[in-house]
Amino acid sequence: MSGLPYRHEIRFAGTGGQGLILAATVLGAAFGGIGRHVAQSQGYEPTSRGGFCHADLVVADAPVDYPLATRLDALVLLDQNAVARSVPLLVEGALVLADLRLVPDPPVGPYVLHELALTRTALDLGSERIANVVALGAWAALAGSLPVAVLEQALLAQSPAAFRDLNLAAFSAGRKLAGSGTPAVAQLHAAPVL
Repeated sequence: MSGLPYRHEIRFAGTGGQGLILAATVLGAAFGGIGRHVAQSQGYEPTSRGGFCHADLVVADAPVDYPLATRLDALVLLDQNAVARSVPLLVEGALVLADLRLVPDPPVGPYVLHELALTRTALDLGSERIANVVALGAWAALAGSLPVAVLEQALLAQSPAAFRDLNLAAFSAGRKLAGSGTPAVAQLHAAPVL
């Protein structure tokens, strides 16, 4: 044990309308439910759909002294346009999830990259609008930072009654999708030599 305080920074990034802020809100509530301190921030372009959007969480074991993410430990990418603005903040060894369909050129660097069919899975469940919840489930399976039951409870608390079953199915599908990754798509990428 290092004796250093716990601080973990997570970003959901893509385009407006993908539910990135909701995914971060659910995750933040889950961390709060286990006693962690959480600060959430978000940024988005003025266009309501299609512009760059991100939702960040800073999670700590003490009150968060600076609420903005500066060193990302985890990044979930749901659109190519989010790569250039997010990758510079990644720390070595960070967990990166990238959608296979909407992030055709995933970032390369010294972190663990998982390319997953997040939006395809959402479409197979009936709506691309739940790709954020599929991504949340995949993150949960790969990060292992929270008990599944705590995340499911937070998800249900944020879901309208009419969407609870669909959101639970999407969360479960994301967890299964992350478990099906192969070493070819879930690997540590080395930084290019210059």
